[in-house]
Amino acid sequence: MRNFAAIDFETANSERTSICSVGVVIVRDGEKAETFYSLIRPEPDYYSYWCSQVHGLTSKDTQDAPLFPEVWKQIEPLIEGLPLVAHNKSFDESCLKAAFRCYRMEYPDYEFHCTCLASRRVFGQTLPNHQLHTVAARCGYQLHNHHHALADAEACAWIAREIL
Repeated sequence: MRNFAAIDFETANSERTSICSVGVVIVRDGEKAETFYSLIRPEPDYYSYWCSQVHGLTSKDTQDAPLFPEVWKQIEPLIEGLPLVAHNKSFDESCLKAAFRCYRMEYPDYEFHCTCLASRRVFGQTLPNHQLHTVAARCGYQLHNHHHALADAEACAWIAREIL
């Protein structure tokens, strides 16, 4: 894949609609062309202890953040015509679809690819697991700030360039 958008969501709680941050990395002709990051006021607007422990975000971080539809208006033109790539696409795709349903937005049926599934095909049992940081390291990328949406999207983009 030479042209795609790697995307990562973080959620505030167990509800898929509770997106609290998004990171997007646009890759064109195999090179990182653009990045986008935003905090998002989640729906429902509360944070579970476990989610905050994972990504470090709290209600204080997103209390003045825009809602998902406002943020998506900025992302939409960046990803137009590009397939989306996520590590564990079932999570990220389900968050995106849930947010579209929650805000009664028409979902454009984005093409999604999964670097986690690709890693299982390419590396099989040669890796101890297929978590993002493990696969990124195998592909020569050192993931810093894991569970920051943009950092994770950048790692996903690197993996996608290597194995998709």
